Amino acid sequence: MAQHVLRTSEQPLSSLSANLPDELLSPKTLATFRSLIIAPSTSESTISSIFEALNRSLELSRDPVVLHQTLKLLSDIAFQRPNLSRLVSDSVRSHSPLSSESTRLTAESLDVLASIADSDGTLVELDDRSFVSLCFGPSVSVRSWLLRNAERFCIGPYVLLTLFLGFTKDPYPNVRKIALDGLVRLSKPGVIEDPGMIQGCYCRAVELLCDMEDCVRSAAVRAVSAWGLILVAANPDAKLYWSDDLFIKLCSMGRDMSMEVRVEVFNALGKIEMVSEDILLQTLSKRVLGITKKMTSRGQFPAEQFEILASSMAGVLVHGLEDEFYEVRKSACHSFRTLTIISAEFSGKALDLLMDVLNDDSIFVRLQALETMLHMATYGHLNVQGTHMHMFLGTLSDGNTIIRSTTWKILKLVKLPNIELFRLFVHGLIGSLEKHPQDEADIFSALFHIGHNHGKFVVSIINEVSEEVEPASEGKLGFDSARVAALLVVAISAPLSHKQHACSIPPRIFSYAVTLLGRISAALTDVMSQDALLTYLTQCSRSTRFSTTELNFREMEPDLPVIDIPNSTSNEISDNVGTPLQLEEHGTSKLQSWTMTETMEVAAPLVGFQLGVHQEEMKAMNLILSKVKDIWPLILSGFTKEVLRTLRSFKEELAAFTSESLGSVGAVAFTLQYLRVMKHLAKVWEHFLPAKKLCSSGMGELDLVLGKLDIGLREMRSTFTGLSLEQELQILELILLTRTLRLCKVEICCHFSTLKKLSATLSDVNSILKSGSIEPSNFVSEVGKLLCLIGTSSSGTSCSPFLFKELLQHFSLKQFVLCGRLDQVRAELVVPDNDSENPLHFVPRLPVGIPCKITLHNISSENKLWLRMTMDDESTQFVFLDLNLFGSSAEVRKFTYVVPFYRTPNAICFTLRVCLGMECLFEDVSRVEKYGGPERELTYLCKEKEVCLSTII
Repeated sequence: MAQHVLRTSEQPLSSLSANLPDELLSPKTLATFRSLIIAPSTSESTISSIFEALNRSLELSRDPVVLHQTLKLLSDIAFQRPNLSRLVSDSVRSHSPLSSESTRLTAESLDVLASIADSDGTLVELDDRSFVSLCFGPSVSVRSWLLRNAERFCIGPYVLLTLFLGFTKDPYPNVRKIALDGLVRLSKPGVIEDPGMIQGCYCRAVELLCDMEDCVRSAAVRAVSAWGLILVAANPDAKLYWSDDLFIKLCSMGRDMSMEVRVEVFNALGKIEMVSEDILLQTLSKRVLGITKKMTSRGQFPAEQFEILASSMAGVLVHGLEDEFYEVRKSACHSFRTLTIISAEFSGKALDLLMDVLNDDSIFVRLQALETMLHMATYGHLNVQGTHMHMFLGTLSDGNTIIRSTTWKILKLVKLPNIELFRLFVHGLIGSLEKHPQDEADIFSALFHIGHNHGKFVVSIINEVSEEVEPASEGKLGFDSARVAALLVVAISAPLSHKQHACSIPPRIFSYAVTLLGRISAALTDVMSQDALLTYLTQCSRSTRFSTTELNFREMEPDLPVIDIPNSTSNEISDNVGTPLQLEEHGTSKLQSWTMTETMEVAAPLVGFQLGVHQEEMKAMNLILSKVKDIWPLILSGFTKEVLRTLRSFKEELAAFTSESLGSVGAVAFTLQYLRVMKHLAKVWEHFLPAKKLCSSGMGELDLVLGKLDIGLREMRSTFTGLSLEQELQILELILLTRTLRLCKVEICCHFSTLKKLSATLSDVNSILKSGSIEPSNFVSEVGKLLCLIGTSSSGTSCSPFLFKELLQHFSLKQFVLCGRLDQVRAELVVPDNDSENPLHFVPRLPVGIPCKITLHNISSENKLWLRMTMDDESTQFVFLDLNLFGSSAEVRKFTYVVPFYRTPNAICFTLRVCLGMECLFEDVSRVEKYGGPERELTYLCKEKEVCLSTII
């Protein structure tokens, strides 16, 4: 259809630039232009003619509607045809809209220029005076757009500060909100350094806390928090004063009528790191405490004013935990993470409230409460009491795996004051094991760590239950029992706790534990290997009395390294942490001998590798990859043009590597592919920042760039061999991020298929984590939690894009390090002696053979290769290439293969496009071709070749 339109339209279009007819101004003509611009098959000459016509229209027309459509079409040309973007930019700069009296047209012109600049890595030149003048124009939408996009025009920070402060008094609430958001963007350290201006921004934001509009108050809370923290940092002598002031101002908004405002308030409270203890305690009591005299004696507030403020913040955190909206309750739980570190008394009272939250109806709130407790335990502020046990142990029987998993993590860190609580914890874990046998490895790990932290209690417990562990009277062992197995795990942790506890556990207990070696070692991968565990259990079961210093393991192989089980409670430093399991005579550690042996074993293959690789080239490429990590903050901040410019410079540096040395070619190709992926990721990320465009970009721009990002990551994963587990894990995390970005947008189609792919990718990640004993990143953990919650939730809200968008803040780009030989999987395809002047002969409607010379690099026989042949973008045929027919699986294989093409048209000539692709075996079966073909997505290994065919000899 597009080709038909093209043929009928090219003749009149050729004369449009010279003599612009009246038809150009009609909606029908503009619609025709748009269809031609969108069509991929439209020729360059036609696009050039359309551009000249639009350029002429931009110069001569004064109709605002026509100019609006003209600018939109010029923007589409710049996006679809990057080679014309510079001409479009010059045209928009030189013609009337930028200097017209219509601020709307001027803003649309700036939008086009800024969009082109973002993709080209150039700057839009706009002086401060013109920008300020446009901001004071009559159009509210233009004013809002300019304030939101001010940073794209390189306006000075103090000019922006003046504008933003002024427009916080604008009569339109949306403008006031955008002005406050602009102030937040300026609150970065080092941008505004004048103390008076910092305090002025803070005070102005405080004034707008009383605004009538919800959106303005919500933005005001963010501004108060941002500038309040800057004010605290800028006044070290009055740090507590301003921190208290900020805390009280935020608390005064904790009962706001708007749910969004309350969420922002509790998010902001969680960022404050210093508050007077009296004020903190007041937020937990709904009754006003007697702290007025203390605060007024410091001269911080007048007595009458503070009484009002004290009543407004009385019990505000309690109200947050009791809020009707789960979003507010979740935010309030999160705010306790920082506040509980400030005061021990506050921490104890907060724990009572958090325990009650474990009964919340929302799984999100319960999970956040547990994560806050985990944070408290990490910093040694979780003091569990007997009154907490019923609620806390109830989470061990929760139906959600994530809830139970978080509870296990807390138990590994908690310090219990008496044996009664220890006994309850152990029995609670055993009960959970009997109810959820699939959790055995995690529960065994929790029991082992609890026993390590409470060795003295372990000895008492084992003495109490020793009869349960012993064989029955007829000699039958009861180790199949989950309870007995759990008690054995607790018992073997005692010698690692303290040397005086070692002689208190009967040696036969360790002999019994050997029978469960596989199950126990699977749970202790973070502590020791299976060989080390076997060595440890064997030695402990040999003697009746021993001490830790006597465990030298001289006769055992392999040598057992020092086993150090970390205790993360920072306020407890005792001698039961990091006790070595082997010491030589005279106190000399045998760890040095073991380390030297292991180092020599690892170094041997590295020496062989270094002989064949240019170390300087590898070092230079790793330096480039480290620089890529450094530009991640620029991507997060939306500086896309700077990122693209930097990536282009990295690509130019890579062009200097022309070495054909072993390993270097694959490393260079991989680095280049990584740069392409980061380019696409930067373009995608820009769509998830606050809206910058005055009008939507249209034509599926986001979906298009996401598709390129998917293809780039698929190529990284499938066309390089020699990747380590850590490297493959980093690629999978980027794929997880891409899937998450797709789910963040409501308009992205195929939501459920994307969710299925996200789950499949997470399964691949978990498989690598287990096989390599690697700790998951925070982003991977959060994705797993959300997928688990979606799987167990019965409400549709769990699939909302908002939840996926929250995951983005947990992603952090890691540095990619090349540390071994990488080989690129690639192919070369040539059709000899064929071009438009020497076509292949064919008979219409009969099959024809296409002779192809194929060269394969680093492709094994297990790979599935397909030749794809496409005619006119409509007819596609796949032919399977059986590699077993073409010799051995050498690194380089060359052969000639005549490919049959069955769908020859009834025409004099036609062009066939041929390409070689490899099936991605790591993906699920998702394709069913009508006429046969690959079951999975293909990664193409060479450039597409055009084959010319003709019936004329």
